[in-house]
Formats: sequence, C-alpha cells, structure tokens
Amino acid sequence: MQKRDEKITKIKGIGKAAEKDFSSLGITTYYDLVSFVPRSYEDRRSEKRLRDASGEDNTVYCKITVLKKDFIPTKKGRTLKVRAEDENGDEIDLYCFNRDYLDKTLYIGHSYFISASVSKNRSLYMAAAFEIKRSPRELDLGKIIPLYSLSGNLKEKTVRFAVDEALNALSPMEDELKKETYERLGLLHHSSAYYLVHHPNNFEDVQRALRTLSFTELFYMALKSAREKTYEDVKKVHPSISNLEKKLIKNLTFSLTEDQEKALDEIRSDIDRKDPMNRLLEGDVGSGKTLVAWLSALHVIAKGEQVAFMAPTELLAKQHAENAARLLEPLGVRLCYLTGSIKSKSRPLLLNALKEGEVDLAIGTHALFTEDVTFKKLTYVIIDEQHRFGVEQRNALLEKAKRPNVLSMTATPIPRTLALTFYSNLDLSEIKHKPDGRKEIKTFLVSSKKREEMLNAIEVEFKRGHQAYFVYPRIEGDDEGSLKAVEIMFEELKKRYPEYKSAAVHSRMKDEEKIDALNKFRDGEYQYLVATSVIEVGIDVPNATCIIIEHADRFGLSALHQLRGRVGRSSLPSYCFLVFSDNITDDAKERLKVMKSTNDGFKIAEKDLEIRGPGDITGFKQSGYLKMRFASITRDQDLLLLAKDEAERIAKDDKGLIKAENAILRNYIDIYAK
Repeated sequence: MQKRDEKITKIKGIGKAAEKDFSSLGITTYYDLVSFVPRSYEDRRSEKRLRDASGEDNTVYCKITVLKKDFIPTKKGRTLKVRAEDENGDEIDLYCFNRDYLDKTLYIGHSYFISASVSKNRSLYMAAAFEIKRSPRELDLGKIIPLYSLSGNLKEKTVRFAVDEALNALSPMEDELKKETYERLGLLHHSSAYYLVHHPNNFEDVQRALRTLSFTELFYMALKSAREKTYEDVKKVHPSISNLEKKLIKNLTFSLTEDQEKALDEIRSDIDRKDPMNRLLEGDVGSGKTLVAWLSALHVIAKGEQVAFMAPTELLAKQHAENAARLLEPLGVRLCYLTGSIKSKSRPLLLNALKEGEVDLAIGTHALFTEDVTFKKLTYVIIDEQHRFGVEQRNALLEKAKRPNVLSMTATPIPRTLALTFYSNLDLSEIKHKPDGRKEIKTFLVSSKKREEMLNAIEVEFKRGHQAYFVYPRIEGDDEGSLKAVEIMFEELKKRYPEYKSAAVHSRMKDEEKIDALNKFRDGEYQYLVATSVIEVGIDVPNATCIIIEHADRFGLSALHQLRGRVGRSSLPSYCFLVFSDNITDDAKERLKVMKSTNDGFKIAEKDLEIRGPGDITGFKQSGYLKMRFASITRDQDLLLLAKDEAERIAKDDKGLIKAENAILRNYIDIYAK
C-alpha cells in the first residue's frame, strides 16, 4: 500500500516540466496515475481504411505506401507534404507541420502504418494530425487504446508510459473490498479492474472495471455516513395531534397538502419516540416547509418543552419571527427573537426568560448558541437552510440540550438517491407539491435586444396593481461596463417608471433598513424592489407577480430557482424574466434552457448535477469528501443505492469494523476519506 503514494518523479522521463503538467491534472503519485480514467478510447482492433472514415468517426488505422514527397510554402516558411495511398488505392496528403524530420525517415515506395484524423477534399484525403510507424505493433493495431486528458506539453505516449510504469510498480494490487462482496455483487478484483481501465480487451471490460471502481468509491463514502447512523429496532408510533396544532390548522385559510401531512406525521412519530429524531425536511421553493416546522414545534411546546429555530441570516430570522408571531402568538405561544445585534438592556431579560422557561420558541441566528444563552428545557432544534451552517455551528446549538430532536430544513432540493446516501445518518421527508391554487410561473428568456419589450410588459403588471423584483448581480457599477448594478439601475428604473414608488435592497445596508424596505414592499407601499440576490430566500409577498433577473447567465441554477420562487406565492399569474448577455457561455445557455423548461426544483437539482457535478450541493465539498475519480453522481444512481445498502448492512452488524473479516475496510475507509 506504501507504493501508492510514491511520487511520479521516480518514473524515468518525468522531470520538473512534466511533473508540473501532471500536477495540473491532479496527478502526483503512482495511485493518481492508475486512477486516471481515460477520457475516451480508440478501437484499433481492426483495420480502418480511408474510405471507411465518416463524419462522426474520421479516424483511420491502416497500411499506406508513400508515393511522393515535397515541400510546400506556408506563412511561416515551408512544410513537408507526403502523398501516400492505402491498399484500396485511395490517396492521402499528410501535412507534416513541425515534423520536417520525417523527410529523412519516410521513403518513396516504402510502406508504413498510420493512425490519422482525416478530412476529404473531393477524391483526396488529408490529415495533419497523425501517427506513423513502421509496424502495426508500434501503432498498437489490434488493441483498444486509451486517450487521456492532456495538459501543457504532455503527449499521449508520455501518459500511457507513465500509467504502465505505475501499474507495473503496484502490481499485484490489493483488493479493496471483502472477498465475498466481489462474488456476490459480480465485481472484478481490483488488480484486474485498475488494469482493464487502461488496457481493455473489449468495451465490456471498461464497463465492468468502472463499475467495480465506481462502486468502491460510493461504498466507502456511504460507509462513512452509515457508521454515524444510529440503528435501532424502531416500533411504529402513531402520534396524537395536540390541541395547539389543531387550533393552528383550524385558523388556516387553506388545507395542508398531502406531502405536508405526511412529513408532519413522520416528524411527530420521531418526536414521540424514546430516541432523538435526526431528520432532513427537503422541500421545493414555496412548498410550505416552514408551516410544517411551526406545527411540529407546537407538538413539542404542548408538552411544556422549548424549541429553538435557527436561521442563517438576521434578515431571514426576522422574517420567520414575524410570521411566527402572526400565527403562534394568538395561540398563547411565548416567542423571543435573538440575534447578535440585540445588545440593549432587553438582552439580559431575554436570556433570563429562556433560562427560566418563560419562552416556548426562540427564533434567531447563530447567536442562539453563544455561551451566555441557556435553555431550561430545550428538546427540539430546527435548523433552516442547514447547508449554510458549519458543522461546529450546528453542534454548538445542539449542546444546549441533552440529545435533542433535530429537524434540518433545506429549500435546495437534492435528488432522493443522493440525499439517502450522503445523509444516511438522517431520515428524510420530502415536500414536492405546492399548496392548492398556486399557478406555475411562466419563465421567459430575454436577450438584451428584447429588454425594452420586457420593461413595457412589466408596466402592464404595475397598472394592474401588482408588484415586481428587479435583481442584479452587483451593488455598484464597475469597469465591466455592460454589467448592470443595483445602484445604477435603481436610478434608471426610477426614470423609467416615475409614477411608481420603489426601494433598493442589498447586502451593504443595515438589517433594519433592509427589513423596513421589505416590510413596506410587502405592505404595498413600494411597487417594485431593486435588489441583489439578498432576496433569494425568506421573502413572501403574494402580490409580487414579476421577477426580472438581469445577467441571469451569471447565476447558478439553484440561485435562479430560489430567486424565481419569490413570485408565484398566490393564485395570481406570475412571470420570471431571465435577461442574458450577448457573450453567453454554453453552460449558461444550458442552465437557462433548464429554467425555461421546468418549475420543478427536484428536476432542476438533477440537471444541476449533470451540468456542474456534485460540487458542494450537500456541503461535503468543505470536507473534501467528494473528490471522485471513477463514480458519477448522475450516471451511477443504481450504484449509489447498492453501495448504501451494502454499507448499512455492514455498519449495522459491525459499526466499529472490529471483526477480522472487515480488516480491509478499516484500512481503506481512511484512504477514501482523505
């Protein structure tokens, strides 16, 4: 196992320049080399002559005979051109740019073997990218050849040589899974798997090798999470609904959705069990997660216990506190709002009320877990937008109680298989359907040329008495010229709509100023808001029917979906305008097409994974746990679930991996967790 970490500079021919180029590809050790998956493969198992080339596959591998040679003029001087023919008599011109030395090694009338990417001009074939050798063995004809991603001055042959040297040095490679796992799941042993990724006999070999190596990565990822999970024989609990919950439900002007009722039933059951709850509540924008949180809080408060609700920002915490006061205070629930900015004479009174149990529900930011905060009987912790908090922050709040029930909420949907694997130490509840009466938001892609037409359409909504958001990626103007900013556009829009009142909201404003502007907007005093993405979460204005996102190509899919969710909060028809730049990238085009095609946050999350990979979608990027070499989160959904089941089976039987049969797992879980 020690040789895995051997530096690639031990390999002949890898000097400082090559070392730097390999390093830019993430390759510094022997193990990095054998784990470097080819980007594609060339099938050279059978000869492919010139006339067999097609538009989709224009690569040929065949025997040619040199007919003539001459030098032709170029802008930088001259270059060698070699005319040759294959065994069908079809002719090709080989342009030897920067390879005039071939004039001394290629002889008229002699035969050679080429691999070339060809194009055709009438009856004559041409190629500038080609390999030419004296024998088919030198060209690896009869084999499947790996093609690698390159960097700097690296050549394919350099990478192939280095990979083979590493394979030889590490051979035979140790198995990374238990012996019975290979046979039961039909996996290749790892020595074969690593070899066949680089030297397959057929394409089935590639698939089997990648399946083994991908499963291994996903398995150790799942095993790490599975060992953190508590396994008990849980009896199904049918919870009763408290009078407080019944009163709130009765006061609502709408009915709970089926998803909300199901999530509530799961949460109540967990709370009423002896062992503490650890549950993730996942719901799309506007699906009603917060109402589920308030109802579940009432289930605890009815027992005479305390609840803490933590939000990532003061702005969002304030919004939640105001909504909670409107819904819960009429029921007799005692609330307090606590953030870092509250340092007046009232703070000691708040802290004393929490300590004496005179507060039922505390809503705030990370200030809830500072040293001077003490609860009398905290048994339930709700963490909103949990991925925005660090592990230490979450744990600090949990230490305020003895084994509290924990509900984590996220409005950034995660595909179910991904959530079940990454969060295998959590139970999962999903809210996919929005309340009745909500209409689907119509999304329009707007080029800068069509911007004036869009602004006219917005004015029609103003005349109907509706409101709008204008969102920009920056606060102030800068030297990028065309990149619109909040402060500049706020002034422009006031000139464009002089009869309508407006306000600007951005991160540099004091929270009191932001909250005041948002409240006035909610109350209808302002017709529109000009803002940065600070309004991404927590803003609920039913009368807002339009959101205009300028430079939408600058935002990620998750942010765009969250911003779009600021409208469509009532039965009114709502619209989202995504204004894009002229020099838009291919990835940005793909993101905007996704936004236009669907309002489903779960489908958007799937596409987000396909476009940009997993990134930090679950927060694991911070710990470096998603550095996958073989597996694909989107492609290997079946392996994700298989790996999760296998990991949980082992962890449930031997959580500490103490048994002799699990010795290999003890060794490799640390390696994969690096």
